[in-house]
Amino acid sequence: MKKPASLDDYNRKRDFAKTAEPAGKLGVSERGERFIVQKHDARRLHFDFRLEADGVLKSWAVTRGPSLDPNDKRLAVRTEDHPLSYADFEGTIPAGEYGGGTVMLWDSGTWAPIAGKSADDLAKGHLHFTLDGMRMKGEWLLVRMKPRAGEKRENWLLRKVQDSYAGEGNALVERELVSVLTGRTMAEIAAAKPVSKPAKPKAKTKGKVPAFRSPQLATLVDTVPTGNGWLHEIKFDGYRAIIAAAGAKVRVFTRNGHDWSDKFAPLVEAIAQLDLPSCLIDGEIVAYGADGNPSFSALQAVLKRGHGAQEKNDLLEFHAFDVLELEGQDITPMPNIERKERLEALLRNAVPPVRVADHVIGAGEKLLAAMCGSGQEGIISKRADAPYSGSRSKAWVKVKCTNRQEFVIVGWTRSASRSRAFASLLLAQWEDGKLAYKGKVGTGFDEDALADLARRMAPLARKTAPVDVPRADAREVQWISPKLVAEVVFAEFTADGRVRHGSYIGLRADKAAAEVVPELRQSAPHAVSEVTISNRERVIFPGSGETKGDLADYYASIAALILPFAGGRPVSLVRCPQGRAKKCFFQKHDSGGFGDAVHHVPIREKDGGSEDYLYVSDATGLLQCVQMGTIEFHAWAATADAVERPDRMIFDLDPDEGLDFKAVVRAARDISDRLADLGLVSFAMLSGGKGIHVIVPLASGHTWEEHKDFARRFAEAMALSQPERFVATMSKSKRKGRIFIDWLRNQRGATAVVPYSVRSRDGAPVAVPVTWEELAKCESAQRWSIRDAQALIERMTRHELRGWGFSQQTLPSF
Repeated sequence: MKKPASLDDYNRKRDFAKTAEPAGKLGVSERGERFIVQKHDARRLHFDFRLEADGVLKSWAVTRGPSLDPNDKRLAVRTEDHPLSYADFEGTIPAGEYGGGTVMLWDSGTWAPIAGKSADDLAKGHLHFTLDGMRMKGEWLLVRMKPRAGEKRENWLLRKVQDSYAGEGNALVERELVSVLTGRTMAEIAAAKPVSKPAKPKAKTKGKVPAFRSPQLATLVDTVPTGNGWLHEIKFDGYRAIIAAAGAKVRVFTRNGHDWSDKFAPLVEAIAQLDLPSCLIDGEIVAYGADGNPSFSALQAVLKRGHGAQEKNDLLEFHAFDVLELEGQDITPMPNIERKERLEALLRNAVPPVRVADHVIGAGEKLLAAMCGSGQEGIISKRADAPYSGSRSKAWVKVKCTNRQEFVIVGWTRSASRSRAFASLLLAQWEDGKLAYKGKVGTGFDEDALADLARRMAPLARKTAPVDVPRADAREVQWISPKLVAEVVFAEFTADGRVRHGSYIGLRADKAAAEVVPELRQSAPHAVSEVTISNRERVIFPGSGETKGDLADYYASIAALILPFAGGRPVSLVRCPQGRAKKCFFQKHDSGGFGDAVHHVPIREKDGGSEDYLYVSDATGLLQCVQMGTIEFHAWAATADAVERPDRMIFDLDPDEGLDFKAVVRAARDISDRLADLGLVSFAMLSGGKGIHVIVPLASGHTWEEHKDFARRFAEAMALSQPERFVATMSKSKRKGRIFIDWLRNQRGATAVVPYSVRSRDGAPVAVPVTWEELAKCESAQRWSIRDAQALIERMTRHELRGWGFSQQTLPSF
């Protein structure tokens, strides 16, 4: 007999007045699908493997950590059950307490038993299951070992099953060294000040809750748009939601602006726990079906049960995919990819039921095939460089695995069976200002749906048809006023416009009947940019042979990566019309010849007059600059629409010629640590030249004078504290054996090379963002070149690089 789950052992071993671990309370595992792995440096380093089941986290201590090698069976010692809330714990357990030491959230995801199996098999000593985590994936086995005489502990073996995710050696544990929750190393977590009790969410409001905005809608197309100018996301089968938040105040709006906060109360509470600044977020609320996929029917069932009144908040999840406002700033004009990066940074600490929707750049056909193969609805493709329009456009397109649309219910036919409230529904859609008949649907109803529809349709009964219907279809019909909206999946439209092989999915309470029009499939949009590049064969980099065409192809491919940092900012261009070996020059004003996608912004000069500076906002603008001989893009630390409010601080570490690159890496890390002491998050970038940029993203709430003054004083303080390593003045004579902390990038009018810009140096190197863990392994600032475009795109899918370079933080007193 299976032993009931209990947290008595867990609670007995801990003093919750001393440890920040959550007190143990049994949960309700509605789906029971979460798994986590925590790296735990207690008396000895080990990994705690935990599976959600029976309202708790079933737990094993894996002494050497999980291995991808099917031949490597890892000892897993069964430990006490942990509460579901432990899945989000990361920090330091005080010395002297049970399990004292540092805990990192090393992996997180979902698990499922192999078909025919269940979590109950644990009682039998054998569990065959799959994992879909950030690091652990594919099939795995847990097998209980036969106990030795007198042995009290329960020993199991954790083993990888041979599949496409299997590997060799201990690479998984040795390679993945940072938290999937915070991106910190064990040392950084240990260095953080431990707390005796979990911090409670602040009850104050952080600014004004933004007003509702109409969401952007996608156009239905028949094929996936190609090229790296497109982002592709899963098309979730749920309710569109606009979340307005400011600290503890959170509102949930439907796509039509109805306030449904009460219906989604647990989600409101979960978002309030994040204590977000004032923001407006676009996303989808979903529930999950028995197959683990988002299911509109499951969502309806949850709402019908009165989910808003329940305490459990993991029945529904919110997948965020865009942000429209942030701390009072309208960011809808920004490129889509930049808004997505800002969203990643905003929700960096979010945990289920709040998630950021993943995306891929290019490879949309592969994503669609995977979604259709797993029984999901389809994908949404979005132009990476497009602003948010708040209306339907071809900048967002959707490709569905099946035909699926909304219809207005205009009547129902009587059933010959007494147990069935009706036989079929009559459907219509609005076309040219009037309803057009679209046929019937008679399948897809269970008993609850039949009863619910009958109850809703009864008060809408009318004597006349609201739409012209062929006589054969109008027999034995009870007409109703066209107010209910049904979602139907069907094989195709017939020649006369009727649905064929339709099946009812559910009612759409979030959509008005007047909005229901045919979704006509259109051709996929053309490539994002169609700039003609002349002289494609001209060699721009004579030492390594890259041509102007190669340069253009690189920028076309990585436009989605560079636009968050170069788009919408005044730029200075390094132009080398005859190649990097010839005369190159900086250009910040338009001398003529650029295309219409290279824009102008007037900026006041020191003499009181103004000059037009250049900026681009999309891939076309980038390529028009390349056509004019541009190799490098350097940008202001402010946007074109707020040039007097800097939002990015950059420390360019320029080493003396004789210094080893590892010295620069150590310097960057030390500067980051000192910034962290001041409460500032910073990011590292290989410059593509000699050094490293330490980048501090900021909220744009201070002046250039304050910006420059902080940067200067910080650089000088570093130089004063370690004069043998650093210097804060440009003088070459004072730089001997030291690193110049170039803070001058932070004055009005100064620029710095942007991430993913090519450099006009031998080999066509590229400036590339890196994590702090990656930086420790770098041997040069020129690790990547324009030949690595696809690799750069693929690495941006990594969790630790999402939201790189974005954070809403203010300059502290210093």
